[in-house]
Amino acid sequence: MPRKLFREFISDLNLKEDKSLGVFGELIHDQNLWHLNRRSFATAVAVGLFCSFIPIPGQMILAAGLAIIFRCNLPIAVIGVWVTNPLTMPPLFFFAYKVGSWLTSSHYGAFEFELSLNWLFTGLRERWYPFLIGCLFMGTLSALIGFITARIFWRVYVISFWRKRKLRKLRKLEN
Repeated sequence: MPRKLFREFISDLNLKEDKSLGVFGELIHDQNLWHLNRRSFATAVAVGLFCSFIPIPGQMILAAGLAIIFRCNLPIAVIGVWVTNPLTMPPLFFFAYKVGSWLTSSHYGAFEFELSLNWLFTGLRERWYPFLIGCLFMGTLSALIGFITARIFWRVYVISFWRKRKLRKLRKLEN
């Protein structure tokens, strides 16, 4: 991985001094959370993608907590949560609801949404179970796919780096 690029980006984030992560106390200063290697990168991608499908406020804090538990790269895990943002959240969560409805064999007919507290307490009451099952399934699936893809990406990058390095050495020897 281009470590210099990640180091510069991570140093700009300045997560160690972030007040919202202060809940983790001294655990946030563990050096393993800031190292970048194949295992920590792939695990952090998986943690971030899983947490992005958890429909709660504070997904980044949850991702930071799981990064601490799994001792993976904390900034990558927090950044992975940004898959769900105000633009992508409605279609992703609607798809998760549809997947959950299919998994639980619960079909409620037309899905009519109304932005009101009344709808949240009545309309969502019927649909919370398939929604949460769909979110957990999609979070697990995206974490698994993200983990495998990150491992493959890292491997391809390292092989490419070693080949380029070998070619540079051969060219030096020829000159």
